[in-house]
Amino acid sequence: MPSRWAVSAGIRNSNARNQRYIRSPGPYQPHKLRCRLWRTLRGEMAQLIDGKAVASKIRAQLAQEVTRLRASKGIVPGLAVVRVGEDPGSKIYVGAKRKAAQEMGLKDWEYHYDASVSRRELLDRIAQLNESAEVHGVLVQLPLPPHLDPEEITAAVHPGKDVDGFHPLNAGKLLLGRPGVRPCTPQGVMKLLEEIGFAPSGRRAVVVGRSNIVGKPMMLLLLAADATVTICHRKSNLEREVPQADLLVAAAGSPELIKGRWIKEGAVVIDVGMNRSPEGKLLGDVEFKAASERASFITPVPGGVGPMTVAMLLHNTVRAATQG
Repeated sequence: MPSRWAVSAGIRNSNARNQRYIRSPGPYQPHKLRCRLWRTLRGEMAQLIDGKAVASKIRAQLAQEVTRLRASKGIVPGLAVVRVGEDPGSKIYVGAKRKAAQEMGLKDWEYHYDASVSRRELLDRIAQLNESAEVHGVLVQLPLPPHLDPEEITAAVHPGKDVDGFHPLNAGKLLLGRPGVRPCTPQGVMKLLEEIGFAPSGRRAVVVGRSNIVGKPMMLLLLAADATVTICHRKSNLEREVPQADLLVAAAGSPELIKGRWIKEGAVVIDVGMNRSPEGKLLGDVEFKAASERASFITPVPGGVGPMTVAMLLHNTVRAATQG
């Protein structure tokens, strides 16, 4: 891929001199060690998938849609966020989401409750937001305090306003392959794959992590795209499974759990993990430097998947306003 195309697609090479599209290889080749040595001698590294650039492009498109909705129908998409307690990560995430919404011209509200808030008070607030004509998307920021059941609280959000895609009805639609709201992070990963021209059909994908938020919906989206999917968890033999992947999606929440030497030569690596080391450094679930020497494309941490999650949240909100 010529450099001017790579930049427009949100792709930047960790070694600018070698900015080009690198295709994943087919089955095992006897000369793969020789090829790996040649790449090392040339200083080739995986191309970085710049999630910030891709997300910025999506948000610009959404801003145009917001302007069109306001002009043609008098509708301004509205996003309401419910936050409980003082979890530092939640505060940062909500701030980023609200800032992005405001920059796009959306209406936004934050309802912040003390950690001691009662179940009834929280459910009453969600019921009010469900009824509000100004609110098109409702997001309950997780985690919640121990005395609140996250499944009950998220299920209280109207399915049509569930911009996180966590409601059982929307999860069921995803399972059955029916149209509906898709969870933000897995949807963002699919957009990144589209940007780099990676077609999952017929390819072997390995998803590490089986959460309801990322791992399971990621598996279903890849199955819908005709990939052959393996999902791994704490009982899986990662050293055996990961090297089989043409596409690896790491969402285990464990710093550098996946070693670079396990990555298949030429694989695409999507690192959803966001972990902080004892020294305060942000780390993904994948051993980045070593993985970059083997992969064709890789997402950095931070700056890879994170911005896409916010962009897809805004996408779901605008979509809800359009359909509402």
